[in-house]
Amino acid sequence: MSQDGPPPQGRRARRWLMLALGVNAHTSVTLGLFGLPLVMPDIERHFGVSLPVAGVIANAPGLGVMAALVLWGALADRHGERLVLGVGVGLAAVLLGAVALATPVWAVIALLALAGAAGSAAMVGGGRIVLRWFDPPERGVAMGVRQVSYTLGMAAGAFVLPPVARAHGLPGVLAVCAAAALVAAVLAAAFLGEPPRAVAASGAGAGGSPYRQAALWRVHATSALHTVPQIVLSTYGVTCLVRLYGWDGVDAGRLFGAAAIGGAVVRVAAGRWSDRTGLRMRPLLLLTLVSMAVLALLVAGTFTASPLGPAALAAAAVITVAGNGLAYLAAGELAGPGWAGRVLGTHNTLQNLVAFAVTPVAGVLITGSGFWGAFAAGLACAALSLPVIPVRGERRAGPATGKDGHAGEDGAAGKDGDAGEETGARL
Repeated sequence: MSQDGPPPQGRRARRWLMLALGVNAHTSVTLGLFGLPLVMPDIERHFGVSLPVAGVIANAPGLGVMAALVLWGALADRHGERLVLGVGVGLAAVLLGAVALATPVWAVIALLALAGAAGSAAMVGGGRIVLRWFDPPERGVAMGVRQVSYTLGMAAGAFVLPPVARAHGLPGVLAVCAAAALVAAVLAAAFLGEPPRAVAASGAGAGGSPYRQAALWRVHATSALHTVPQIVLSTYGVTCLVRLYGWDGVDAGRLFGAAAIGGAVVRVAAGRWSDRTGLRMRPLLLLTLVSMAVLALLVAGTFTASPLGPAALAAAAVITVAGNGLAYLAAGELAGPGWAGRVLGTHNTLQNLVAFAVTPVAGVLITGSGFWGAFAAGLACAALSLPVIPVRGERRAGPATGKDGHAGEDGAAGKDGDAGEETGARL
């Protein structure tokens, strides 16, 4: 560990504060960018549209996210997280407030897309905080905590947004989302800082583009396939409970809130598992197999409309997001510090491209065959990811931790170009 900067204990405390600010920014903006599917029935009623169109409205922020993530990543690589999070999340707050005043469907979709473009800054900035402030043997837990931001945002949305929608309608929901994002932007702009020591330009990204490695493309592809069951569950899960099982919308939202909390715990545990084994991809492979088993139960339960359905739905909402942090971390480590923002932006862009494409298709599947058909499509994509996960050649982390619990920055890649010791096994 470098002797520059504050003492180890001070650095430890400060890095967790930086991570907390990044988590808070992503959690808060998640309400408006990804929480609207939790009030899908209210969107249908408010605009008088069909389920597939309501799905497009609810996921319209994904359009902007897809367009802006790589740009925010490049800006973060150049100017740091403080500027990116403060400006991006603050602008998202203003745009979400404007959506609350809009009435034409096209204007709502456009404003939500712009809000997604602005708020996507939080997705890139938070990941860079982990890579710049934490050493490799601790990044699994740190990235698990960072990835909890999405699940915490969805949990808060599940408990808060449906009751707000019932009391104040969709404009009230959007006002709450805007206020949360504004507070997070102010905190990030006021308190975020740079690491106390220069980060060496190490790793795959140091000598050129990290996209010369097949492993990075495979990590991207794995996450894209895993996005399918996640987006089907998050977009149509509440609607499934309401329509197929006759649940009250608020109770259905609470179930998904509890599932989101469970997903947060599992993500941190997966990160800890990853740090202890020194692997990223092998734990991701095992988590994928468990996800497939749970999704199979969900398909069977919803096909027969049996009581198995709600239980499997909750379990699937937890387990399908468990490996997100591992893939996200592997992509960032393969990128290296100089490319991390752009690569993480690309990683999330691909996920959001898939999410936006899957949303209407899943709505059509549900309308034509029932909810089980959309869940079966998610199961198929999880199965397709198995040969894509770059497990071959994966090695355990080599550097031993020092007395202060830190280690060197990088490991080497595997012999076949797949994930190396840091990149062995983020919605």
